[in-house]
Amino acid sequence: MIDKDLATALLAKETFAERFINLTQIDMVYLNFGKPGQNGIPRMSVNEARKYLEAGEFAPGSMGPKVQAALNFIEAGGKEAIITSPEAVEAAIDGKAGTRITR
Repeated sequence: MIDKDLATALLAKETFAERFINLTQIDMVYLNFGKPGQNGIPRMSVNEARKYLEAGEFAPGSMGPKVQAALNFIEAGGKEAIITSPEAVEAAIDGKAGTRITR
């Protein structure tokens, strides 16, 4: 099986993109998603994202592959990855929405 998020990150890397934007149904990445105390994350470093991913904060069939794809892209030389919804993509590019992952 080919994961669409990981394949898209690979395509971005192979085309020498500096920014990878992964569109999803929600506006940003959340800790405790769908639970009391849900908390949106506007910015994460690669180290923070890896820590949360390894701690199981992002479901394997949901946000996990999106965060992993962002990490793969940045670790392969990309400058930043953004995870957001199609409705928020313009605001995310301007730094006003979404989750931005950087070194």
